[in-house]
Amino acid sequence: MSFLQEKYTKEIVPALMEQYEYKNPMMVPRVTKVVVNMGLGEAVQKPSVIETALEEMVAITGQRPVITRARRSIAGFKLREGMPIGVKVTLRGERMYQFLERLLYIALPRVRDFKGVSDTAFDGHGNYSLGIREQIIFPEIDYDKVDSVRGMNITIVTDAENDEQSRTLLRLFGMPFRRRNNS
Repeated sequence: MSFLQEKYTKEIVPALMEQYEYKNPMMVPRVTKVVVNMGLGEAVQKPSVIETALEEMVAITGQRPVITRARRSIAGFKLREGMPIGVKVTLRGERMYQFLERLLYIALPRVRDFKGVSDTAFDGHGNYSLGIREQIIFPEIDYDKVDSVRGMNITIVTDAENDEQSRTLLRLFGMPFRRRNNS
Protein backbone atom coordinates (compact mmCIF):
# COMPACT_ATOMS: atom_id res chain seq x y z
CA MET A 1 0.00 0.00 0.00
CA SER A 2 1.41 3.37 -1.01
CA PHE A 3 1.78 6.37 1.27
CA LEU A 4 -1.16 8.19 -0.36
CA GLN A 5 -3.50 5.19 -0.06
CA GLU A 6 -2.70 4.97 3.64
CA LYS A 7 -3.16 8.72 4.05
CA TYR A 8 -6.54 8.47 2.29
CA THR A 9 -7.91 5.74 4.54
CA LYS A 10 -6.47 7.00 7.85
CA GLU A 11 -6.65 10.80 7.53
CA ILE A 12 -8.67 11.98 4.52
CA VAL A 13 -11.77 9.78 4.90
CA PRO A 14 -12.36 10.76 8.57
CA ALA A 15 -11.71 14.45 7.78
CA LEU A 16 -14.16 14.48 4.86
CA MET A 17 -16.78 12.51 6.81
CA GLU A 18 -16.65 15.15 9.53
CA GLN A 19 -16.59 18.14 7.16
CA TYR A 20 -19.43 17.02 4.85
CA GLU A 21 -21.30 14.94 7.47
CA TYR A 22 -21.24 11.68 5.51
CA LYS A 23 -22.92 8.83 7.38
CA ASN A 24 -20.97 6.07 5.62
CA PRO A 25 -17.26 5.94 4.59
CA MET A 26 -18.34 4.70 1.15
CA MET A 27 -19.98 8.10 0.52
CA VAL A 28 -16.62 9.88 0.78
CA PRO A 29 -15.29 10.97 -2.64
CA ARG A 30 -12.21 9.20 -3.97
CA VAL A 31 -9.88 9.43 -6.92
CA THR A 32 -11.04 6.78 -9.39
CA LYS A 33 -8.42 7.18 -12.13
CA VAL A 34 -5.70 9.41 -13.52
CA VAL A 35 -5.36 9.91 -17.29
CA VAL A 36 -1.98 11.11 -18.59
CA ASN A 37 -2.02 12.34 -22.20
CA MET A 38 0.84 13.55 -24.38
CA GLY A 39 -0.18 15.19 -27.67
CA LEU A 40 2.48 14.93 -30.37
CA GLY A 41 1.69 17.22 -33.27
CA GLU A 42 5.24 16.86 -34.61
CA ALA A 43 4.62 13.10 -35.10
CA VAL A 44 3.03 13.95 -38.47
CA GLN A 45 6.46 14.92 -39.87
CA LYS A 46 8.62 12.67 -37.66
CA PRO A 47 7.00 9.30 -36.83
CA SER A 48 9.98 8.36 -34.61
CA VAL A 49 8.69 10.87 -32.04
CA ILE A 50 5.96 8.39 -31.06
CA GLU A 51 8.51 5.74 -30.01
CA THR A 52 10.42 8.23 -27.85
CA ALA A 53 7.20 9.44 -26.24
CA LEU A 54 6.13 5.83 -25.56
CA GLU A 55 9.40 5.12 -23.74
CA GLU A 56 9.15 8.33 -21.71
CA MET A 57 5.52 7.66 -20.76
CA VAL A 58 6.39 4.11 -19.62
CA ALA A 59 9.19 5.53 -17.47
CA ILE A 60 6.93 8.19 -15.93
CA THR A 61 3.79 6.10 -15.32
CA GLY A 62 5.05 2.53 -15.10
CA GLN A 63 2.44 1.40 -17.63
CA ARG A 64 2.49 0.95 -21.40
CA PRO A 65 0.56 3.77 -23.12
CA VAL A 66 -1.98 3.54 -25.92
CA ILE A 67 -1.25 5.39 -29.15
CA THR A 68 -3.99 7.92 -29.95
CA ARG A 69 -4.82 8.39 -33.61
CA ALA A 70 -6.39 11.18 -35.65
CA ARG A 71 -10.16 10.82 -35.99
CA ARG A 72 -10.37 12.75 -39.25
CA SER A 73 -8.12 14.17 -41.94
CA ILE A 74 -7.13 17.84 -41.81
CA ALA A 75 -5.38 18.98 -44.99
CA GLY A 76 -3.97 22.18 -43.45
CA PHE A 77 -2.01 20.15 -40.91
CA LYS A 78 -1.10 17.40 -43.43
CA LEU A 79 -2.96 15.02 -41.16
CA ARG A 80 -4.69 11.87 -42.37
CA GLU A 81 -7.32 9.88 -40.51
CA GLY A 82 -5.70 7.12 -38.43
CA MET A 83 -2.25 8.75 -38.17
CA PRO A 84 -0.66 8.53 -34.69
CA ILE A 85 -0.80 11.92 -32.95
CA GLY A 86 -0.23 11.14 -29.27
CA VAL A 87 0.02 8.67 -26.41
CA LYS A 88 -2.11 8.26 -23.31
CA VAL A 89 -2.24 6.13 -20.17
CA THR A 90 -5.13 5.50 -17.79
CA LEU A 91 -3.91 4.66 -14.29
CA ARG A 92 -6.01 3.03 -11.59
CA GLY A 93 -5.38 1.46 -8.21
CA GLU A 94 -1.82 1.13 -6.88
CA ARG A 95 -0.14 2.63 -9.98
CA MET A 96 -2.46 5.63 -9.81
CA TYR A 97 -1.52 6.35 -6.19
CA GLN A 98 2.20 5.86 -6.92
CA PHE A 99 1.98 8.29 -9.85
CA LEU A 100 0.06 10.88 -7.80
CA GLU A 101 2.68 10.59 -5.05
CA ARG A 102 5.54 11.27 -7.48
CA LEU A 103 3.57 14.10 -9.15
CA LEU A 104 2.65 15.90 -5.91
CA TYR A 105 5.79 15.41 -3.84
CA ILE A 106 8.61 15.14 -6.39
CA ALA A 107 7.71 16.46 -9.86
CA LEU A 108 5.64 19.61 -9.16
CA PRO A 109 8.16 21.03 -6.65
CA ARG A 110 10.83 20.71 -9.38
CA VAL A 111 8.99 23.14 -11.70
CA ARG A 112 10.86 26.41 -12.07
CA ASP A 113 9.22 29.43 -10.35
CA PHE A 114 6.42 27.18 -9.09
CA LYS A 115 3.68 29.11 -7.29
CA GLY A 116 1.10 26.31 -7.17
CA VAL A 117 -1.47 24.87 -9.55
CA SER A 118 -4.71 26.61 -10.50
CA ASP A 119 -7.66 25.83 -8.26
CA THR A 120 -10.15 26.67 -11.02
CA ALA A 121 -9.31 23.86 -13.48
CA PHE A 122 -12.27 21.71 -12.44
CA ASP A 123 -14.88 20.62 -14.98
CA GLY A 124 -18.04 20.99 -12.90
CA HIS A 125 -18.24 17.26 -12.16
CA GLY A 126 -15.35 17.03 -9.69
CA ASN A 127 -12.59 16.18 -12.19
CA TYR A 128 -9.36 18.18 -12.24
CA SER A 129 -7.09 18.81 -15.25
CA LEU A 130 -3.51 19.96 -15.08
CA GLY A 131 -1.08 20.85 -17.84
CA ILE A 132 2.65 20.26 -17.51
CA ARG A 133 4.99 21.99 -19.95
CA GLU A 134 8.06 19.77 -19.51
CA GLN A 135 8.27 16.02 -19.04
CA ILE A 136 11.75 16.47 -17.54
CA ILE A 137 10.31 17.43 -14.13
CA PHE A 138 9.85 13.71 -13.47
CA PRO A 139 13.00 12.13 -12.01
CA GLU A 140 12.52 9.01 -14.19
CA ILE A 141 13.41 11.00 -17.32
CA ASP A 142 17.13 11.15 -18.09
CA TYR A 143 17.76 14.76 -19.11
CA ASP A 144 20.69 13.79 -21.37
CA LYS A 145 18.55 11.43 -23.48
CA VAL A 146 15.70 13.91 -24.09
CA ASP A 147 15.54 14.92 -27.76
CA SER A 148 12.89 17.61 -27.22
CA VAL A 149 10.85 18.93 -24.31
CA ARG A 150 7.22 17.85 -24.45
CA GLY A 151 4.23 18.74 -22.34
CA MET A 152 1.45 16.55 -21.06
CA ASN A 153 -2.06 16.82 -19.72
CA ILE A 154 -3.01 15.06 -16.51
CA THR A 155 -6.66 14.56 -15.60
CA ILE A 156 -7.53 13.41 -12.11
CA VAL A 157 -10.98 11.82 -12.15
CA THR A 158 -12.88 11.71 -8.86
CA ASP A 159 -16.34 10.48 -7.93
CA ALA A 160 -17.07 13.67 -5.99
CA GLU A 161 -20.49 15.23 -6.48
CA ASN A 162 -19.13 18.72 -7.16
CA ASP A 163 -15.94 20.74 -7.60
CA GLU A 164 -15.84 21.94 -3.99
CA GLN A 165 -15.71 18.39 -2.61
CA SER A 166 -13.12 17.41 -5.19
CA ARG A 167 -11.00 20.49 -4.38
CA THR A 168 -11.10 19.59 -0.67
CA LEU A 169 -10.15 15.98 -1.45
CA LEU A 170 -7.17 17.01 -3.59
CA ARG A 171 -6.09 19.65 -1.05
CA LEU A 172 -6.04 16.95 1.65
CA PHE A 173 -3.94 14.75 -0.65
CA GLY A 174 -1.43 17.60 -0.79
CA MET A 175 -2.22 19.23 -4.13
CA PRO A 176 -0.34 22.57 -4.05
CA PHE A 177 -3.11 24.95 -5.10
CA ARG A 178 -2.08 28.54 -5.82
CA ARG A 179 -3.03 31.04 -3.14
CA ARG A 180 -5.46 33.73 -4.28
CA ASN A 181 -5.02 37.40 -3.46
CA ASN A 182 -8.15 38.72 -1.80
CA SER A 183 -7.43 42.35 -2.55
